[in-house]
Amino acid sequence: MVINQIPQIRHTDSGNFFVFAGPCVIEGEDMAMRIAEHLVTVCERLHIPLVFKGSYRKANRSRIDSFSGIGDEKALKILQKVSQSFEVPTVTDFHSAEEASMAAEYVDVLQVPAFLCRQTDILIAAAKTGKVVNIKKGQFLAPEAMEHAAKKVKDSNNDKVIITDRGTMFGYYDLIVDYRGIPIMQQHAPVVLDITHSLQQPNQASGVTGGKPALIETIARAGVAVGVDGLFLETHFDPCNAKSDGANMLDLQLFEGLMQRLIRIRQVVI
Repeated sequence: MVINQIPQIRHTDSGNFFVFAGPCVIEGEDMAMRIAEHLVTVCERLHIPLVFKGSYRKANRSRIDSFSGIGDEKALKILQKVSQSFEVPTVTDFHSAEEASMAAEYVDVLQVPAFLCRQTDILIAAAKTGKVVNIKKGQFLAPEAMEHAAKKVKDSNNDKVIITDRGTMFGYYDLIVDYRGIPIMQQHAPVVLDITHSLQQPNQASGVTGGKPALIETIARAGVAVGVDGLFLETHFDPCNAKSDGANMLDLQLFEGLMQRLIRIRQVVI
């Protein structure tokens, strides 16, 4: 399975789903290390395969004054330090074909953002790094269309592909998750369900994306029951003051309880 090809990944024989988890964006070293320590501790205790997630830059912002990052190299070096300090693999998203090789020097998994999932040059660049490639399904795409995105990576001599569903646009201001798409996409790659971005409420008049974090567990429970391979979630110890996507993040202190409950569902369905 693709997950076994991620360096430093642990507990792949536990029977649990794997998890991509961490803050939306790297705000600084202290916050990243604090979040990583908690996630690693919980996942070790529960035998969950963990990949620490953090964006080095948020290129897709609603407003020009929205926080985008602390500097690419600085943030990437923090992700590298997290990996080395806690012996945990890392994933980050990148935003152009030229950035793929740069990001690949610091992380174990490259993530293609949903809005860019059809960009052939980006997919090929990710594939050529030899890293595991996580492709987020565009909010505008049918599940069947992700076959072609995955095939672009595979046809570039890289079979290490994961697909992540982050919801589908439902009108202008909301997203829904079509769980029928999970088994459809699993025909082509392991499928991850993004249980935080799928609860975003985009296109708000304020220029700040909203969300419904109270429903994170609802989305997650359904995904695990359907048989999703992994979960993606953004988390922070102070979501209200997070510099990006705080409106839909999971409070870090809720992570362990959520994972415990989801594991019980997993044990029933596998």
